[in-house]
Amino acid sequence: MTKPSSCLFLIFFVAISFNFFHCKSSGFNLEDLSWLGEMDEEVNMVQNQHASRRRCDFTSGEWVFDQSYPLYDSSCPYLTTAVTCKQNGRPDSDYEKWRWRPHGCSIPRFDALEFLGRMRRKRIMLVGDSIMRNQWESLVCLVHSVIPTARRTVTYNGPAMAFHALDYEMSIEFSWAPLLVELKKGFGGKRILHLDLIEENAKYWRGVDVLVFDSAHWWTHSDKSSWDLTMEGNTVFRNSNPMVAYEKGLFTWAKWVDLNLDPRKTRVIFRSMSPRHNRENGWKCFNQKEPLGYASHPHVPEQLLVLQGVLRRMRFPVYLQDITTMSALRRDGHPSVYARAMGEENKQHLRDYSSDCSHWCLPGVPDIWNEMFSALL
Repeated sequence: MTKPSSCLFLIFFVAISFNFFHCKSSGFNLEDLSWLGEMDEEVNMVQNQHASRRRCDFTSGEWVFDQSYPLYDSSCPYLTTAVTCKQNGRPDSDYEKWRWRPHGCSIPRFDALEFLGRMRRKRIMLVGDSIMRNQWESLVCLVHSVIPTARRTVTYNGPAMAFHALDYEMSIEFSWAPLLVELKKGFGGKRILHLDLIEENAKYWRGVDVLVFDSAHWWTHSDKSSWDLTMEGNTVFRNSNPMVAYEKGLFTWAKWVDLNLDPRKTRVIFRSMSPRHNRENGWKCFNQKEPLGYASHPHVPEQLLVLQGVLRRMRFPVYLQDITTMSALRRDGHPSVYARAMGEENKQHLRDYSSDCSHWCLPGVPDIWNEMFSALL
């Protein structure tokens, strides 16, 4: 029989050993997620199974008028003509002065120097369509004014472009991939969407520290399809259901992320679908001057439901930045007819021009998306 003192010593040794290995394991897990930072109490993440225990719901709130906005001027040299609504002749400017106030918390005001300091020696890349390009221009304009002209530059590499802040050794990049998977010309000049191929696009995403993805609009263009045929392996489909194709394309993207990225080195955010106000042939946003007060029955796009389903099945912790509902209230924020320069004579015949209710005037709504993005980091 073992002596009582020996039993006590054995129990004490086992307890110490258990605590040692348990703490070591916890420390490793915390290190894996250390990139979440100390600001995650202010972060709203509608995300997969890796949900944070501390959450601020950025999606529930209201637009409030704030005279201290916008955060930069519409003369920012990195804005394309299609989004410089004020310079194109839009007579009102209140659309620049609304900020999003979540219920029960707040989004920190964007601080360019603080953001650049945090992102020193980092690569940020926004991947997607022209609305993601819209957001890229916003983010670049938010930081450009604190960087001397001689210390910033833009470079191009295939479908990618990068704004470099030289003194910070960091870049804010955009990579054109509206469907994420590969769209190629095939036999007879047909556009073939390869639902199981992605490397031609993904090769530009390697080595990036922060990746922000968006893919929705090109899957459901109402006026025309973005492809002629879809293909998986050697099988060609002539009439694919867009949502079935979207889900398959997203699973190809998810598999690439799971297999190729390390969550200890790369942060991945997927921005939800930017809402369109294209009803009435694109005139739903024309001459709108203030946000809607609320959405009594907010519409959840089918693309968002498909995306959430895919993210839940991923191993990699991808965070879904949900901007859909808040942006749906901002039908005043689109260029409408002011996506082009409008002289006084043109303004007499506004109905003769097309109305863009998909993209966003800048300064404007994407600036708020980027304030949220900064908080996520």
